[in-house]
Amino acid sequence: MMRVLEFIVALIIVAVVAVVVGVVMPGSGHVERSLVVGKDMRQVYDVLNNFRRFPEYSVQREYDRNIKFDFSGKAYGPGAEISWASDDGKVGTGKFTIASADPSFDKIDSTAKKASIVWNVDNDWRGNDKHFTLDLERNGSRGQLTKVTWSYDVAYGFNLINRYANLYIHGDPDAFIQFSLNNLQNVLASVQNVDYTKLIPYIEQTQPTPVLVVSSSIERKGGLEALNDATDKAIGQIQAAAKKLGVTTTGPRIIYTTNYGDQTYSFDVAMPISATSLNVAGQTVELAAAKSPDLNAAAASTSADANSNAGDNTPGGHDRFGRLIIDNDVRAFLAFGGPALKAVWNGTAAGVPQTRDLMKAYAQTHGYKFDEVVNRFYDIEAKPEVKQGDEVTQYAEFDVYLPLSWAPDQTPEQAAGIKPPSLEDTSSEQAPASSGTAAAPASAASAGK
Repeated sequence: MMRVLEFIVALIIVAVVAVVVGVVMPGSGHVERSLVVGKDMRQVYDVLNNFRRFPEYSVQREYDRNIKFDFSGKAYGPGAEISWASDDGKVGTGKFTIASADPSFDKIDSTAKKASIVWNVDNDWRGNDKHFTLDLERNGSRGQLTKVTWSYDVAYGFNLINRYANLYIHGDPDAFIQFSLNNLQNVLASVQNVDYTKLIPYIEQTQPTPVLVVSSSIERKGGLEALNDATDKAIGQIQAAAKKLGVTTTGPRIIYTTNYGDQTYSFDVAMPISATSLNVAGQTVELAAAKSPDLNAAAASTSADANSNAGDNTPGGHDRFGRLIIDNDVRAFLAFGGPALKAVWNGTAAGVPQTRDLMKAYAQTHGYKFDEVVNRFYDIEAKPEVKQGDEVTQYAEFDVYLPLSWAPDQTPEQAAGIKPPSLEDTSSEQAPASSGTAAAPASAASAGK
């Protein structure tokens, strides 16, 4: 009996000590880790202010390759949500929600020094009011670096078991931050380090459109003059083919960029036409969208070309992209169709390549998926340049598009009602870029380096 009493007393003493220790333990927990990345702060801000790229840098996928993520709420900014489910007990289920972002995205420019984004955490970690805070700060002599401080905060209240959980805050929460932060740096490394803060892109739902197209290329040292000459030649071929086919061209020229190399610029010149079916070589053919090339067919085509076999250019047949062959130079297919990121460039054609770079970086940081092999960048000369003699009185307007395979309905700028610039917004005092140089920003549509 005495031993039983001693055991009970010992249990009471242990319980009292445990309660006393629990009471004096902190009622909240905090852990943080920092990393400096070689990226503009706006790019880091955009990646962290949406969850579309989160699965790529979250440590959770390293624990379970079969984890399932689900996106809900807004696509960007406060209200965006991501939830997950895993059979691995270390990952479990849960949800993150972007609670706040300060300042708003349109205030993150070269003058902004700091920003802060808060994610609410809903998972099986113990405690209440769980949240991550991601503080960003410009670093470097030119502000070209960004210091990311990722912290986790939790309130335990008077729940003693939760207070003891603070002993393990350097376990799962700390490991999650450390590994995800390192992975984040790898994701950002794939994004070209450009300043797109003045870009005002929209997502547009494009409609399938029949076009005639001619492939061309120029030496980049030839500049705008070589580009204009090649484009004019291709347009002449397209118009001649359209006349033979009995159709009309219905819109401005379109240029698809196939390869913007250091020495050579390869591109396709296209024009929309009035019919979706064409009579070629005595047969009526319905136009279809281009497709990814069959590698075996491409190899066979290359071999045939080497042996001067012109079978690949037989009118009425199809090339390796599935485009209808009209003659040796002209092809036809259904262009566009589906969502595309669109930005406006007001200036000379020399500014279009820069605009493409800005749009690509923007799409990457916002988690928009695209495929440049088949669904390439294209630009439409919506309004031609106006001259009086040798003097430019009005810039040309180029609509630049990047077809998307996975994207929300609107960009943040679009949802906020920020309007793309028009030609009237372009300063008449600003000269267009020369053919041999990179473009200077001619409008609020996009920025230079």
